[in-house]
Amino acid sequence: MINQIKYFQSVVRLKNFTKAADENFISQSAISQQIQALERELGAKLLNREGRKFSLTKAGEFFYRKSLILINDFDRICAETAKIAHNKLKISVGSLRHYSDQDLKKSIVEFNQKFPEISTEILIGTHEELYNFLRHGKVDLIVSDLRRNPSEKYVNFFLAEKFFYAELPAQNNLTQLKKITFADLKNTPLILISPQNEQAAEEIFYREYFDVKSEIIFAEDLESAHLMVLSNLGYFLTDFKKFPKKTDLFNYIPIFFEDKQISRKYFAFWLKDNSEKIFTDFAEILKQHFK
Repeated sequence: MINQIKYFQSVVRLKNFTKAADENFISQSAISQQIQALERELGAKLLNREGRKFSLTKAGEFFYRKSLILINDFDRICAETAKIAHNKLKISVGSLRHYSDQDLKKSIVEFNQKFPEISTEILIGTHEELYNFLRHGKVDLIVSDLRRNPSEKYVNFFLAEKFFYAELPAQNNLTQLKKITFADLKNTPLILISPQNEQAAEEIFYREYFDVKSEIIFAEDLESAHLMVLSNLGYFLTDFKKFPKKTDLFNYIPIFFEDKQISRKYFAFWLKDNSEKIFTDFAEILKQHFK
């Protein structure tokens, strides 16, 4: 009956028997017969058929809504059963607190589709928190930019190079510039995301590495940083693979140093001693989405 219910859900969702049949790799006549068999099993008419069109009966509406919950629970039970059978395989991934792109989210979705028997766990942190997570075995793999010399203890798997932009309110006069430098922004506070115990180290890094002269202020999280920008408290430092589009709220200016746009390179890191192929599989998926 499970397959019959899934066929029924496809027909209702796509509002078309032919499209539902194609989606499930069976013929239109076969999917129609399966739904009729489902109706006989239930002893209830689910669809009002009107030539090539159909509508849900009241019983059909009820069954469709409840069946979505049923199949969701069934699929989760199957996935959990597979995990138990494979010794509860899991991969834990650390991601930067300030990272705003969709690359990691898309990678997790694709990974879960390709490896449904393996669950993924995400931990968020700063650079130092992520490396501590990795060193102490709290995560299997982290996604971060390279702030220190690569260690021979880890696999340093290159993902992508991304370029720095100053995020400002869309109507800010500075957004008329085609590019900008940290020196140009010396009178505008730089907004960074960091917990209080790491703020001093973050400030030293940006002042020494990027020669930032402006005041540096801190946000607790990404949403707070965006709200601070909109409140004209400063500019937020963000990065993208290509020039981001202006929105109703924000505009972005490339940040340059010595006639070159500043960038940072992202890597996936995991212990070399942990040689399971699944980490390479996850990193390869990450790389495709980070391109």
